[in-house]
Amino acid sequence: MLGLLLQITDAVTVQDTVASIVASPVVQQEFETLTLWSLLIKGGWVMVPLVIFSFIAIYIFVERFLAINRASKEETNFMNSIRDFIHDGRLDSALSLCKHNNSPIARMIEKGLMRIGKPLNDVSTAIETVGKLEVNKLEKNIAILGTISGAAPMIGFLGTVSGMIKAFYNMSKAGNNIDISLLAGGIYEAMITTLAGLVVGILAYICYNILVSRIEKVVFMLEARATEFMDLLNEPAS
Repeated sequence: MLGLLLQITDAVTVQDTVASIVASPVVQQEFETLTLWSLLIKGGWVMVPLVIFSFIAIYIFVERFLAINRASKEETNFMNSIRDFIHDGRLDSALSLCKHNNSPIARMIEKGLMRIGKPLNDVSTAIETVGKLEVNKLEKNIAILGTISGAAPMIGFLGTVSGMIKAFYNMSKAGNNIDISLLAGGIYEAMITTLAGLVVGILAYICYNILVSRIEKVVFMLEARATEFMDLLNEPAS
């Protein structure tokens, strides 16, 4: 009889405990949602130059990419028309065609046409000089991208060191009342700046290499057309 009463009492106790657990509200811990703005704020002053670098890199890449694309376009049958004009002795028509064609190749050939009648070495030097000037125009601000690709990670690491110094300084001031949040806040800032610096640096590096590779293609095209023009000048003498 006594054992039966104990079993009933235990069953009632378990049911009450389960009921209280089910009825009690579930406590949910709320965490702050990470947004781009919050990352910029948490990163501190180091994020300011990194954001500026990112906008500069994007502007230079887009502007230079479009300029190089325009320079790499060549009018169909341009060199064939130049050859026909030279063979027919119509240098004025050839010069007019070059002036109406806004491209590095046209400006380079125009300079060569203006030197016809002089020694071929002078003509070749003039064409080469114009080609170098055109390439320098295409390389405008490209070096800035290379600088950003190297400087951005360094600035990010500077923010890392700054954040760690801040964390340990706060811990030294706290004395025996050290809280994990003091260390976590500094590390949080340090990691954000490191990430931002690497992202900006990597993007700038990729953009820089894309532009350099496209400029090399333009240089190859200019050299090919210069050689073709010099061969064209030698044709009547052969």
